[in-house]
Amino acid sequence: MNGTLADAIGICGSVLFIGAFAYANRAPVLNKLMFNTVNLVGAVLLLISLSVHFNLAAVVLEGAWAVIALVGLISAIRERRA
Repeated sequence: MNGTLADAIGICGSVLFIGAFAYANRAPVLNKLMFNTVNLVGAVLLLISLSVHFNLAAVVLEGAWAVIALVGLISAIRERRA
């Protein structure tokens, strides 16, 4: 993967994070399923970008963000099923 494509993928991930953060601050009721899904996809996209433009601190941050979003997503799915 070339650097330009990696940058584009990373920017898409960043846009998703920003959108999810704005949504969480504006929505009267938070849709946890959507919020955590968007955050997980954003983290994965940024991790893909970081595989080309490696930065350990950012990889740790995005890895933690992905794990937290995944746990939140699983929790949201369980809540909907109950």
